[in-house]
Formats: sequence, structure tokens, C-alpha cells
Amino acid sequence: MQGKRSIQYILIPLMAALLTTGCGKNFLDLNPEATINSNVFYKNEDEIKQAVNAAYNILQDLGRESYWIFGEMRSDNSAFQYNNADRGREQWEFVDEFLVGATAECIRNFWQDSYIGISRCNDVLAHIDEVTMSDAARNQYTGEVQFLRAFHYFNLVRQFGGVPLRMSAVQSPDSSLSKGRASVEQVYAVIIADLTAAAAKLPAKYNGADVGRASSATASTLLGKVYLTQKKYAEALAELRKVTALGYQLVPNYADIFDPNKKNGPESIFEIQYLGSQTGLFSSFMYTFAPYTSGSAVTGDTKTGINGSGSGWNIPTQDMIAAYEAGDKRKAASLSEGYTINGVFVNIPYVKKYNHGFTEVGRTNDNFPVLRYADVLLMIAECLNEQGFVANGEAFDLLNQVRTRAGLPNKTAAELNSQTAFRNAVFHERQVELAFENHRWYDLVRSGNAVTVMNAHGVREKQQHTYIPSNAYQVSNNRLLLPLPQTDVNLDNLEQNPQ
Repeated sequence: MQGKRSIQYILIPLMAALLTTGCGKNFLDLNPEATINSNVFYKNEDEIKQAVNAAYNILQDLGRESYWIFGEMRSDNSAFQYNNADRGREQWEFVDEFLVGATAECIRNFWQDSYIGISRCNDVLAHIDEVTMSDAARNQYTGEVQFLRAFHYFNLVRQFGGVPLRMSAVQSPDSSLSKGRASVEQVYAVIIADLTAAAAKLPAKYNGADVGRASSATASTLLGKVYLTQKKYAEALAELRKVTALGYQLVPNYADIFDPNKKNGPESIFEIQYLGSQTGLFSSFMYTFAPYTSGSAVTGDTKTGINGSGSGWNIPTQDMIAAYEAGDKRKAASLSEGYTINGVFVNIPYVKKYNHGFTEVGRTNDNFPVLRYADVLLMIAECLNEQGFVANGEAFDLLNQVRTRAGLPNKTAAELNSQTAFRNAVFHERQVELAFENHRWYDLVRSGNAVTVMNAHGVREKQQHTYIPSNAYQVSNNRLLLPLPQTDVNLDNLEQNPQ
């Protein structure tokens, strides 16, 4: 009976037809029309497409909470505005302070939502070969869910280490228990196999209503990032070179990347798609990231209250603010150092990247970037440098492309005169270029700098904020991994991460 309770979320796709609807003009039309038993579903191409669409849907939930909590707030980029009157989300604070425990709801949400997404992908793969459709359609849908499954596992393995591998559809609660935690190497092998297959199957790009779906460039970019994380620089470079041949380019104005009116532009490789006009599909980052004391000064929405634990999150730190060089155009597009209310300036910073007004009260239309071309250029520069420092070589050119757009002077070998100096420059550039896009924590870990940087950051945070507990920011190698959710540890008999 415990096994039935422990992983009931794995069975959601079988019980509710994967939140499916008819295939309208946009693949984000995912709201449920009815509950459909899986035995009568997956009978034609239209239903397969609906199921693939539903596999994308869980990214919206993860994007609204888990990705930025664990990708940004866990790093030195952002923290939170302490709300003494509303302690409803204290566990989010504990993530930032390296005090979060295995029973935290945010840990459980991240884990469960990721495995719901994996399960939806497995259901598509279990049924797609039974359905009559063209080879092109079959390849596309298969490649899309292989990419999505790999994306979930990549996030899980980087945050938890080895995790259970669920590679087939669950048919009943009795078969829902896992075989235990796979090794990190085994998880990466699955990720690489899925992304390699997806890159070979998917179209290079999309047009019309399908823009925003995972493409071969999406799969190759993520595969390059996977190899880079493993320090397999030659393999990473080979994948990333494929992307540079597909016509992506840096947009001239950095702020345009995040403009909802310019979604999925020439720099975008993959974004979490939101629709501000549809119930359940809208984003709300502007409200979540606004200081809870700001009223409507940040959002411009006088009908939506900003005064509780739903706001004041992902607040830029002083370390993040200080990371920008003088004249960097990206700073004003990414954050504000405060807001003005009743004619008084309040020095509480907030993220501006996703602040473009509301479509309806409480709803916004901002997408969330996952992979974009500037990231590719910086990853290639990193790979080239790790293979061998070349003064003023191609790696410098790529780094300077990103800096030129930001209005900054070129870096040359007169300033960066060694492999180490160039490596540090690339990681610094990634921090400011990709700020608040959920890359910083992972970059700190793979660079080997997470423990040193976060302990030093913690010292500064404690000096600035008296509410931080004395045992916060005691970062060790063990604490670079999150604890597994205790419910799954107990009911699925999993070994817990040491803390």
C-alpha cells in the first residue's frame, strides 16, 4: 500500500489524459476538456500531439517556482526580502541560506513535478509506435519528448546526484516503485542517449504555430551543456558548433530578448512558453519578484495586492549588483536597485527582466528563457580555452561579441594573459549576461567554486541582514546536493544524501 501512495504522481498521465485538449493554432492550448482513460487514448496522431503538448505543460509549473528557487536563489545572484509578518514560505528562505531540509514542500514539488514530466514523456514513447502517422511526425514527437525527458534528468542529477531512472510507462501503482537510485554516470548516460537521438530526429527550426517547440538546435545546445558539465570539451564543442551553423544571432538590443512582444526571437533556442491571456497558462514573475512592500509601484497593477509571501523573492543581491561593470547596458534591463512609492525612493532591488506589465489583472505574458545563443557563444569560448589558451584567438572573439552588445570594451590578451584569467572572465560574463535565467548555481558548481563563493557571499549577507540565522551559509561539498524528499526516501526506499 505504501508503494501505491508514494509515487501516485507518476500515474497522473494515465488517469487524466495528460491535461490534453484539441490541437488548436497554438501548442500551448493545454487546458483539460475531459478526463480520458489511457486505454482509449493514444489512438491517432492528434492524440499523440496532445500528449506531447502536455509533456511541455509541466515546464510552466517548474518555471514558476522550482527553477529560479534552485538555480538563482541558491546562488550569490539573488536572495529574498524578509517578511516578518508572513512566514508562509520560510522553506524558500532556507534554500537560499543552505538550511533547507528533506521535508520542505519546495523540494518535494521540484522532485515530483520533474517526475511527472518524465512520466508524460514515457507515456508518449510507449504508445507512439502504435499510431499511424508520417515518419517526419513520428520523429518530431519522439525527439521532443526525448529532449524533455533529458532536460528533467539533467536538472535532477545536478541538484540531487544519482536519482531513480524511470524509462518506461507505469501501468499500475504496484509497478510504480523504482529500482533505487542510479549512479550519476548512469543518469548522464541516459541524458546523452536521449539528446543524441533527439538531435537526430528533430527539425532544425520551426515556423508558425510550432515556434517554441524543441528543435535539433535545442537538443544540441543542451547536449553541449551536458558535455561541458562533464568537462568533455571536444564533445561539447562539436555539438555547439552545430548550433552556430543554423542562423542564430545576437539581437542588437539586449532588452528585446525578454520582451513578450518579441518572443522566440533570433537569439532564442528554447523558452518556457506562457500565454498571458489564458487561464493556467500565464506567467506571474513580475509579481513574485516585486518587493512585497512595493504596492503597485513595480507592477503597475493597482488591483493586485503585493503584500504577502507571494512576493519579495529572487531579490538581486549586492554581490550581483556589484558584478556589473560601469556602462553595462544589461544592468538596467535586468534589475533595478529600488523603486519609488509616494515620492520616496526605497532601496530594495528587484528583477526587471520579466517586468513588462500585465495582460490581465494578476497575469503576465513573459516567457522564461532556458537556452539562447549568447549562452552558446560563451560555452564555445569556454571549451576553446579549456582545450588550450590562445591569446586573442577565437575564444576572445566570441567573448567580445557578447560584451560588444552590452556596450563594453573588448577583452584582450594584454588583460587576460592566461588560461585561468580567461576562464574567470568567461564565468564572470556568464553571471551578468545570463543573470536571473537559472544558470548561476550550476555554473558555480561545475566551476568548482561553489563552496568558496557561497561561503564568502554568506559572510557578506550576514553583515548586511541581521535576520539571517547564525548557522546559515555553512556550505560544504555535501550541501552542494539537495536532500531527496523524505517521503520518497521512506516509501521508495532511497538512500538519502548526506548533509
